[in-house]
Amino acid sequence: MRISVVTPNFNMGHYLNETIRSVLANLRPGDEYFVIDGASTDDSIEIIKKHSAQLSGWVSEKDGGYAEALAKGFTRATGDILCWINSGDMYLDGAFEAARALLIDDVDMIFGDDFYIDEHSAIVSFSRGWVPDLRSATLYGGWTPLQDACFWRRDIYQRVGGIDASLGYAADYDLFLRMSQVGRTRYVPVTFSAFRRHAGQRSLSGAEAYEVERQRVRRRELDALPVSGWRKLYRSAAYRIAMSARSRIAPFAWRRSDLAGRSVASLRCGPFWPAGAPNQSVSIA
Repeated sequence: MRISVVTPNFNMGHYLNETIRSVLANLRPGDEYFVIDGASTDDSIEIIKKHSAQLSGWVSEKDGGYAEALAKGFTRATGDILCWINSGDMYLDGAFEAARALLIDDVDMIFGDDFYIDEHSAIVSFSRGWVPDLRSATLYGGWTPLQDACFWRRDIYQRVGGIDASLGYAADYDLFLRMSQVGRTRYVPVTFSAFRRHAGQRSLSGAEAYEVERQRVRRRELDALPVSGWRKLYRSAAYRIAMSARSRIAPFAWRRSDLAGRSVASLRCGPFWPAGAPNQSVSIA
């Protein structure tokens, strides 16, 4: 199966080279990689041009934000499997081969684990993406899987209408919400990637706007359900409590303090869950 990857970028030249190199290291013949730049004014264009011979395509022009950039990239994609990695984040070596092996015939989307890394690509913490039921977790709990550790089939992306380019903040949640409602999803206990924390990060600076959009698209899906209002309220309350408890417990239950400070580039894609965690059986051979 061929994989198509998109990286949206705007003035992230300081980290863009690492992101691009991590993708290129995972590609095999037939895969595609598109970098969609929003008319950056830093050194991003020079970095993209340096790798242009290995890219399937790139563009630099003003856009309405990362969702519009992703829509442009996925419109160009022809692969069987789609994914995206934001500029600054990184894939671990072997991530695509693992995704190909794990996205089997009866699954439309897989979601896994990642690392948080600092501005120097050193591991800060391990983040486990496990939930028992992605459909309910997104719909009732408002939960978003670890975006950089998600891979899905192009046909389910097209079936739900693709990413909503009109959303400025919560387009990731909206896309995974819609795909999880109609597709067959599966958690896999594999660490595919690393998510970078850095100053000025949109996910941090736009937290309030993200929440407003998230609640709006979630309400849209809830209102469309053919079930009673009381049932929706009960499930929503229960999942909000469960997701809140999960967020408090996770840093302690699944921590990998032994990896803190290690360069993420030294690690290969694979299982990194702590001993005793559930769902530990996986084969990526």
